[in-house]
Amino acid sequence: MPETVAPESFDPAVRRVVEAAARKGVELRIVVLEATTHTAEDAALAVGAELGQIVKSLVFVAPRDDAGHEPVLCLVSGTNRVDVARLAAVVGEPGIRRATAREARDLTGYAIGGIPPVGHAHGVRAVMDPDLGRFREVWAAAGADRAVFPIAPAALRALANAIVAPIADAVDGPGGAAETAGPVGPATHGDA
Repeated sequence: MPETVAPESFDPAVRRVVEAAARKGVELRIVVLEATTHTAEDAALAVGAELGQIVKSLVFVAPRDDAGHEPVLCLVSGTNRVDVARLAAVVGEPGIRRATAREARDLTGYAIGGIPPVGHAHGVRAVMDPDLGRFREVWAAAGADRAVFPIAPAALRALANAIVAPIADAVDGPGGAAETAGPVGPATHGDA
């Protein structure tokens, strides 16, 4: 099992996450993995959790009239994939699409592989997959590609100020559980 890290040794990005959570009254236990993981399945193995307990943080963008974009953060169970049409209906944004890596970083302040549910550079609307609620504890990214934290799903929802809505489908078949999920798995974005 990876080890818990002392707050004074946190990367500045991780510190922003911890401080943002503390402002909401949530104390996080940050765990640093020995190496980055490339799939949600790898992340689950690294923390000793079920695949469904891994929170994939996927950034989508909705176009704005001023040529900008509004970020929408999807917190999705590691076993699931976002259905973009469902997401569009839930958030009322028919033009929504996956963010590019650059957009995700610019809009959240974090690189793909470490995007957390809280502590973003700008306001981020969040939608949470109800399948995460099946677990007593889930694992989310903490701002860096190897930093994660365990949290109860209800606390995750409150921390991210997320609405809970059916935005994802279970991924079946070969590679479904091991689809590419980004450097940490809990914080990915590329496998909508």
